Parts: sequence; C-alpha cells; structure tokens
Amino acid sequence: MSHRKFEHPRHGSLGFFPRKRAARHRGKVKAFPMDDPSKPCKLTAFLGYKAGMTHIVRDVEKPGSKLHKKETCEAVTIIEAPPMVVVGVVGYVKTPRGLRSLNTVWAQHLSVESIGGQFEKLIKYATVIRVLAHTQIRRMKGLKQKKAHLMEIQVNGGTIAQKVEFAKSFFEKQIPIDAVFQKDEMIDIIGVTKGKGYEGVVTRWGVTRLPRKTHRGLRKVACIGAWHPARVSFTVARAGQNGYHHRTEMNKKIYKLGKAGQESHTAVTEFDRTEKDITPIGGFPHYGVVKDDYILIKGCCVGPKKRVVTLRQSLLKQTSRLALEDIKLKFIDTSSKFGHGRFQTTQEKQKYYGRLKA
Repeated sequence: MSHRKFEHPRHGSLGFFPRKRAARHRGKVKAFPMDDPSKPCKLTAFLGYKAGMTHIVRDVEKPGSKLHKKETCEAVTIIEAPPMVVVGVVGYVKTPRGLRSLNTVWAQHLSVESIGGQFEKLIKYATVIRVLAHTQIRRMKGLKQKKAHLMEIQVNGGTIAQKVEFAKSFFEKQIPIDAVFQKDEMIDIIGVTKGKGYEGVVTRWGVTRLPRKTHRGLRKVACIGAWHPARVSFTVARAGQNGYHHRTEMNKKIYKLGKAGQESHTAVTEFDRTEKDITPIGGFPHYGVVKDDYILIKGCCVGPKKRVVTLRQSLLKQTSRLALEDIKLKFIDTSSKFGHGRFQTTQEKQKYYGRLKA
C-alpha cells in the first residue's frame, strides 16, 4: 500500500512507554493474587534462574480439535529454582494512599526479648503479611554472582494471626518450589527482557523503510511532525534503547516439576525409559548443568540465560480448556543444543561411533 488515504495504524504499542532500561534487574511483583481467608496459608511467588530451552512430545487431549489424541511437539523452557530461605516478615497497613509498611521482623533478631511485642503489633494492626525470602545463589555453579536475590512474597489464606505464625514457622528454613506451585498450574513470569542496546526506528518500532533512492539513509521516519506545534510529540517513533525492559508474561503452563535427587529430576517419562538427566549433552549453552530443583514451562520466557525471573501465581481463576488440561509428557529432548544434536545420551553417541582413535 503506497498511500494512506483512509487509515494509519501506528507502529509499536504506547502501552509500554517509556522504552528505557529497567530500573531493577529482578522482576518486581506489582500485584499479588487476591487473598481468601477461608483457605490455608500459602506463599504466592518464587524466584528462579533461566537455564535454557528444549522441546517435548506429548499427546493432545482436546475433544473436537484435529489434534485430539495426536502427538504434538512443543518448545519448553527450563527454569532452575533451588529452595528459597525465609529470613524475615513484613506487615503492611492499608491507607487511603495504598499500603504502608508497618514493621519488619528479621529472623536473626529472634533471640531479642522485645521481638514478641513486634509480632503482636503485626497481628493487631497489619492487613497484609509478606515474608522476606532469598535465593540460594551459591548453589548455582554456572552463575558468577554470589549475592542472593531477596524479595517479599505475600502470604495468602488464613487470618492475620495464622499468617504471622505461618511466616514465623519458616524462619531460616528452606521452602522448595513444590510448596508454591504444582504441575499443570498456570503461572505468570515477571522479568527483564534481553538487552539489545541503542537501535534505530525500523528495528525498535517496526516502521516502514523508505525507498532505496532516499537521500541520507532510508531506515528512518520521513516526517517527525508538523511545523506547529513546534516540538516533537512523544508518540513519534525515535531511535533509542531497545530491550532490557521490565515485562510480565501471563498464563505459562507448568509441564513438569523436577526435584533434586528424585526420578522427577531426570528426563525419563512413562514412554521413554532411557536413563538421562534433564541437562542436554554438553550442558545448556551459556549456563551449564541443572543440578537443583527446576520447573518446565510451556513456551519461552523473558531474558537471556542466567537471568533471574520471578514466578507468580496467576491473578485470575483459570477456567479455559487449555489451563485445565492434564499434561502427560511422552518424550523430553536432551540432544546437544550446541549444533545439530543427533544423540540423546553420551552412551548412545559412543555406541554409534564405536571406539575412536587414541
């Protein structure tokens, strides 16, 4: 379409303005799920580290669909999530301007005599209880960083007194991923996308390239506005930072939960009994070996390898057929992700090639 006589849909969403580098490296939970006091106490979020991607084969259960009872191949992401350690509790009170922190109690101060009064203060006045938990980053051998990521995780369910007691019972104890999430659950992933640096308008906003003969370059916006108003509107596509933006992705289905030291940590399924670990041959590129607990989610997730991602329970009640489907994995691919992987295990490769020359 060479002319725009009737309509001109804009390039790029203004919902993600301004497109600048994220202020924080770890994804921030801006809203926790709605609290229901009639249910038992439970944590609502967790932290993990993106290891890499592979693919799985499974049977589709979707009556009426052409894929029903047929095999499908889907991309999955592995997120390593070692148990987190609870080191404190924070109470918030509701004010007309939103939540205000009332008090913070740290686990290291438990021996102090006045600590009991602080818990009573939380029970009496607080309306929201959150625990302070940190990751065990030193267990992740592929990461250079030694400093753990600390976050507040909201406790949902039960009365305020039960919430405080629940948080207190976990002080300086490890919380595994399966205490927060279950298989086949839909979760939200919050994180910072892969950084691309300073980029032009064609890549950053997807505007149309100008004709080949254009003077002074063609990957540009031809007109950046009228003479008056005598300034450039913020809605005009300009070059600048692309990537490293804070994003929330909703409705990622958990296909598998792997527990370290158990069979669930391997890539063995009911149909494929080959003894193999979840880590592909040669390790995940730019990451290494997954040794701790992990979750397998459908599709991709934000950020490069090693990026810390926040996993949050869904804000909505999931009712769709996709969300309620029971997933049975038939095969998990563990061939090398560095080149054209042909073998699932090193033993298989050795058997094929035989004894190589010394």
